[in-house]
Amino acid sequence: MDSIWEKTAEPPRFNQLEGDLRTDVLIVGGGLAGLLCAHKLARAGVDCALVEASRICGGTTKGMTGKLTAQHGLIYHKLLRRFGAERARLCLTANLEALDEYRALCREMDCGFAEEDNYVYSLDSREKLERELSALDQLGFAAQLVDRTPLPFPVAGAVRFPRQARFHPLKFAAAIAGPLRIFEDTKVLELAPGRARTSRGTIAAERIVIATHFPILNKHGGYFLKLYQDRSYLLALENAPELDGMYVDEAEGGLTFRNGGGLLLLGGGGGRTGKPAGGWGTLEDFARRHYPQARVAARWAAQDCMSLDGVPYAGRCGGRTRGLYVITGFNKWGNTSAMAAAGVLADLLQGRENPYAALFDPARTVLRPQLLANGLEAVLNLLRPTAPRCPHMGCALRWNGAERSWDCPCHGSRFGADGTLLNNPASSGKPGLQPPAPHQYSQHT
Repeated sequence: MDSIWEKTAEPPRFNQLEGDLRTDVLIVGGGLAGLLCAHKLARAGVDCALVEASRICGGTTKGMTGKLTAQHGLIYHKLLRRFGAERARLCLTANLEALDEYRALCREMDCGFAEEDNYVYSLDSREKLERELSALDQLGFAAQLVDRTPLPFPVAGAVRFPRQARFHPLKFAAAIAGPLRIFEDTKVLELAPGRARTSRGTIAAERIVIATHFPILNKHGGYFLKLYQDRSYLLALENAPELDGMYVDEAEGGLTFRNGGGLLLLGGGGGRTGKPAGGWGTLEDFARRHYPQARVAARWAAQDCMSLDGVPYAGRCGGRTRGLYVITGFNKWGNTSAMAAAGVLADLLQGRENPYAALFDPARTVLRPQLLANGLEAVLNLLRPTAPRCPHMGCALRWNGAERSWDCPCHGSRFGADGTLLNNPASSGKPGLQPPAPHQYSQHT
């Protein structure tokens, strides 16, 4: 289940840490967010090092769609209502500036960067599109409402963001990682003020950034309540139509489309980790009906951390964790969001003001409807009288028959059929797991 990015690029290898190390800033986690933090700090002359438990870009980064856009669904009318015009405009501006940063960086590297318009379509609601267009007009952005798309089904319309982009995420990551001080196969086992104990030595650092997708230290700051995880599924199709632009459904669980490298990337079929979802079956059924001549060249899945209010967390990890910072919660839009959030952290770590620091502050209010939903999910699965249990916080695991994994619906940890850890926040595997008998499950049980 390798992504097309893994099939066409390989990030550089880095040595393990051997012995103790001292640095001003330690970044824990080698996905795109951690690499961008390290890149920005290194360019500013800050002494920093990055450690990764396995290989860089081995998690969510290798599973993304490679879109670079400030259009994260029909979000701006929601942000306008939730935060007011000033903060909603800051969110839009942060993502547009992040896109410009990619443009500048990608000029210096071969990473498949190409500009394309992005579209958010609706199958049945013109009103939603018009509401989003009105919100964008209030925020000063000139989006357009279009009536037709090249998609193989009718739509009520689509909101168009011009001059967005796509790229090859692993080629980009390899280019920025090359000059950085990185240690792979170096797992952090314990964090303490000014110190990280790893599998190969101890690192002394005045400031530490947790960039491990779901924070490995998630009780401080309440991230076990402020985040949940969501899975997405993708197919790369050969012999499929070339679409002009990139497309995403505004509806939860809808389909996404974009071309690249002679392939059509078709995404969708997802949902909250540990809950029933259509998965690749939904995508394969769609491809058979609408692209009967196409062939599946690759299939893969990705997992994303979802925040309470649709905005990432980047800043101080918690009120009692001096010198500890976090970057997480990109809500399926980790390219521009990670660039913007990394800029916030780079400024904070250098003692500089950043116009987006308050917007991304992890200490902002948690009084959002999603908090209740996350809490209820945790309680129900803690009380669910089944085994096995997740070692993270004891929730009941559910068998995912499509991917042959045990998934936690509370916080998104995943384990292979043999107990191997696939996704955090659990910090270790669960030996002794066995798949249920085939008659005991369909997709999830």
